[in-house]
Amino acid sequence: MAGDRRTQCGMEAPQRTRRCRMHLVGTQVIPEQGGKAGFTVEFVGDGGEIVSVSMRNDAAANLNRLNAIEKAQAVMRELASADCSAIEESQETSKIHRSARGAKDTDEMERQLDEGLEDTFPASDPVSVTVSTIPTDRAKNGQP
Repeated sequence: MAGDRRTQCGMEAPQRTRRCRMHLVGTQVIPEQGGKAGFTVEFVGDGGEIVSVSMRNDAAANLNRLNAIEKAQAVMRELASADCSAIEESQETSKIHRSARGAKDTDEMERQLDEGLEDTFPASDPVSVTVSTIPTDRAKNGQP
C-alpha cells in the first residue's frame, strides 16, 4: 500500500532518488520572548513555500540570532535523512476516535448532557428556579 503513496514532489514513496528543489528567496529569524525562550527560523521559497523550524533555547543560552539559521539547517538535514517508515506505519494502523458529536451519536450526546446537568444540580433544575417579588408601595396605588 505504501507503493501508491505520493510525496509532495509527486514521486512514489519508494523512489526518493530525485529531490524537490525549493528555491530559497529569504530567511527570517523570529525571537521567542526576546530570544530567551528560543527562535523560529522561517525559510521562504520563491513559490510561496514557508518552512518553519522552532528551536527552544537551552539553559546555557547557546542559541542566538547569529547561529539560529545554521542550527535550523542542521535540524532540517537530520529530518531529511531520518527514517520515517515507522511514522507512516503508525499512521496507517492508528484508529481515529471521533467525538459523539462528530459521530452523530445522539444517545451518547444525551448521556453526556444528563451527566453535565447532574454536576450542576440544583441550579440547572427548572423546578428549583426561584422568583423574587418586590412589594409595591400601596400608597402610590391608592390603597390605604
